[in-house]
Amino acid sequence: MRAGPRGRAARAAMAGGERRVPGGPERVALKKEIGLVSACAIIIGNIIGSGIFISPKGVLEHAGSVGLALIIWVLGGGVAALGSLCYAELGVTIPKSGGDYSYVTEIFGGLAGFLLLWSAVLIMYPTSLAVIALTFSNYVLQPVFPNCIPPYNASRILSMVCLLLLTWVNSSSVRWATRIQDIFTAGKLLALTLIIIVGFIQIFKGNYKELTPSNAFNFWMTPSVGHLALAFLQGSFAFSGWNFLNYVTEELVDPRRNLPRAIFISIPLVTFVYTFTNIAYFTAMSPQELLSSNAVAVTFGEKLLGYFSWVMPVSVALSTFGGINGYLFTSSRLCFSGAREGHLPSLLAMIHVKHCTPIPALLVCCLATLIIMLVGDTYTLINYVSFINYLCYGVTIIGLIVLRWKKPKIFRPIKVNLLIPITYLAFWAFLLIFSLYSEPIVCGVGLIIILTGVPVFFLGVYWRNKPKCVNRLIESMTCWGQKLCFVVYPQCGSAEEEASSAHSWQPVSGTAVRK
Repeated sequence: MRAGPRGRAARAAMAGGERRVPGGPERVALKKEIGLVSACAIIIGNIIGSGIFISPKGVLEHAGSVGLALIIWVLGGGVAALGSLCYAELGVTIPKSGGDYSYVTEIFGGLAGFLLLWSAVLIMYPTSLAVIALTFSNYVLQPVFPNCIPPYNASRILSMVCLLLLTWVNSSSVRWATRIQDIFTAGKLLALTLIIIVGFIQIFKGNYKELTPSNAFNFWMTPSVGHLALAFLQGSFAFSGWNFLNYVTEELVDPRRNLPRAIFISIPLVTFVYTFTNIAYFTAMSPQELLSSNAVAVTFGEKLLGYFSWVMPVSVALSTFGGINGYLFTSSRLCFSGAREGHLPSLLAMIHVKHCTPIPALLVCCLATLIIMLVGDTYTLINYVSFINYLCYGVTIIGLIVLRWKKPKIFRPIKVNLLIPITYLAFWAFLLIFSLYSEPIVCGVGLIIILTGVPVFFLGVYWRNKPKCVNRLIESMTCWGQKLCFVVYPQCGSAEEEASSAHSWQPVSGTAVRK
């Protein structure tokens, strides 16, 4: 049976008992409120988090010299650019929100898409959000506890308050959420610009000893292939987030123009900023000083900014606040897309009748992050997240090549040269192989986390004839969720979007599920 999004939403509405709200619109839809500036802010704001301010020492530690570390930062940006070009083609060929998940589901089928969704919703994004929120609270509390680490409980409470506040903002208005992203992205770019300007002043004063070729390539250790792979991993992970705009494609104004434009503007800008920020660091610190610092930007500020050294911890706090907002905004759209495909409870595919925001999906993301903060060893989990994240990138770009083979005549507004995904995948395979060799336990646990989704898929999604009591329970919870959150199923996109994203669907227990 062939059905576009409008038919699926209608069937899901009948199954879930869509409610018409007095005084509200008859049908509601996600609003297209993300223009080019906000699109750039989403990419830049999600890439530039706390990492560039705190610990670029990971690249330097494994590279063994200043010069090679700077080359790796540039190459990391180049690899992100190759990946983003591939995602630009996928984003305009399959113009659906959900990013990697939507593309993998479309190309490889329901199980592969569900495993990606499962790992992302279960651990990837909640853990990333928890780490960013804890970094935010630690830097906000640093002036209050200048001579010691902020208390555990104080840090956790402030992180939770920040998360709840931004969840409320994202639930109330897409416009508010994007404006916050615009403002805080501008703030973090200004902070990095300050570092770069101070670095150039140092260079004009002659303080560039560590950047001269004889010193820059003076290796204190000879890096092995394994060290180079780890250095590239550190640099690549600093660029993670370059694909986040693809999660909100349906809320972009004119996505076929603005998606690639935003990518072409943002990735080179971030690469420039990262490289020159690291150059600035080396005008104030020796490699040994940088390696011994736990907060490089703060050390930089203390050495060069004097009375204004407080600017650096404030900048980190602002950067992480914007990062939390960006992660919430995009990860909630992943839950929304997964529910719309039938891989998550249908309640998560509903939006507020007035604000047109996916409140149930936002609440699930918030709750999962709060649980990780309370019960998880967050900084250990982030190691597994990094491996899963990088694995997902490669699988998605393999999907681009598979889609070229399976559907060669499909309309592609952007069509990249095949050398671009092949080059990216060669680099990806190199890093993945040496990651498995260097960190077998971390990679093994990451694979186990992904594979735990297999039985969940067959029990929750593939199993059609569930007992009536289970279906009644699900319908009852959906109905109560609609009442509490004041949400309905959204109206779907244009006829053109329907035609470009139509699938084969099978009704399962009254809803539509991607097999």
